[in-house]
Amino acid sequence: MTGPIVVINPNSNQAVTDGLRDALAGFGLQGGPAIECLTLTEGPFGIESQRDSDSVILPLAKLMQSRPDAGAFVIACYSDPGLDTCRSVVPQPVFGIQESGVLTAMARADRFGIIALADGSIPRHRRYMARMQVLDRFAAEVAINMSVDDSARGDGTFAKLVEAGATLKAQGAGVVILGCAGMARHRRPLEVELGIPVIDPVQAAVTMALGVLLAG
Repeated sequence: MTGPIVVINPNSNQAVTDGLRDALAGFGLQGGPAIECLTLTEGPFGIESQRDSDSVILPLAKLMQSRPDAGAFVIACYSDPGLDTCRSVVPQPVFGIQESGVLTAMARADRFGIIALADGSIPRHRRYMARMQVLDRFAAEVAINMSVDDSARGDGTFAKLVEAGATLKAQGAGVVILGCAGMARHRRPLEVELGIPVIDPVQAAVTMALGVLLAG
């Protein structure tokens, strides 16, 4: 049996990690790898800027290096902080949720939209998509302008997600990606409400990690 898939929340908000664990509860397979959700305690309470994203790169790499038993790693932040660095310092496969979410979305529809946490996140996401060379499949991105903590626990989060998702659908998105790990618990009800696929990028990344490990 291979080592566990270690899913790392790079912010220090335990509520986000708890939400990840709930979203991945059905992904454990009998005889398959365990799934562990960890909190990077050195991280900021929420990753909401480029500076926040950059600040967790070295602690993330150090944490991964301390887990030689792991079968694979998932960086559970939509900015994919430290993805290239972490891939360069550990032998295990490392998956970023933005990259995984976009690739999964393109397998479900011709054009995808993203619900961002804040307006300030959108240029950062667009730079990443330009690097991935997928902007020709990108419909639009809409921000709900909430904190990471509010997206995970706020009472008004779902209503804002529905509004943003409806806007993206009207702008041609055939699938919507949740652009923050804190939104994970809303995926299924949002998909029912919108009537189009909604991708939780953490689930997408763990699915890819499972595929790699189960294939041997």
